[in-house]
Amino acid sequence: MPLSWDQDEYIRAYNFAADAHKDQKIKGRRDLPYIIHPGLVSMEVIAALQVERGLDGTLAVQCALLHDVIEDSHVSSEEIKDRFGEKVASGVQALSKNPHVDKPLRLADCLLRIKEQPREVWMVKLADRITNLQPPPRGWSRKKIDSYREEAKEILDALAPAGDFLARRLRDKIDNYGHPIAPRQPLGMMAQYVLYCVAAELSACRVTALIIYPNS
Repeated sequence: MPLSWDQDEYIRAYNFAADAHKDQKIKGRRDLPYIIHPGLVSMEVIAALQVERGLDGTLAVQCALLHDVIEDSHVSSEEIKDRFGEKVASGVQALSKNPHVDKPLRLADCLLRIKEQPREVWMVKLADRITNLQPPPRGWSRKKIDSYREEAKEILDALAPAGDFLARRLRDKIDNYGHPIAPRQPLGMMAQYVLYCVAAELSACRVTALIIYPNS
C-alpha cells in the first residue's frame, strides 16, 4: 500500500522542528532533547494513517512535527507559511495555545480553533495528548494528575470524530493514566524511544525510528 505522506517532506519538517527546539529538553527529563516529543507525536499519526483512509498524510505529519514550534520557540506562523504553506501554518497556529487568553480557558479556545481545521489537524491534537499521557512526573500531586486526565477527556470528547484509531488509543491512555507503576530504571535514549513505541503499529515505529536514527 503506498504511503499517504512524503518522506522527504517529513524529513524537511523534522529538521526544521529539531532546529527550533534545539536548546529545549523534555519537561522533567533534562537528559532528553525535546525533539523526541514531536517525533513521537508524528509516530502516533503515522500509525493512524496506516488504517485511516482518504487523508493528506503529509499535512498530518508536518503539523505533528511542527505543532509546538510557535508556542515553544521564536518561530512565527508567517515563517511556517513561507516554508511549508498555508495549510500547515494554519494547522500549527490552531494547535498553539493563545497566551492572550486566560489560562483556564486556553484549552477550550484551542479546541474551538482546531475544530475549524481539517481532520488531519484534529488527529495531531489527539496524538499529542496520547504522547503526553506517559507516567506523570514524580512531583505531581493526585489533584494535578486528575486535572490532566480531565483535560484529556475534554480533548477526546471534542475531537474523537477525527478517527477511531486515535480515539480508542487516547481512551485507553486515559483509563490507565496515573495508576501506580514500578520505579523507572535508567535507560538510553533509543531504548526509551522503543518503549514509547511498542503500543503503536510496528511498521510505523520502524519508519519513524529509521528517519530519526538513520545510523542505528
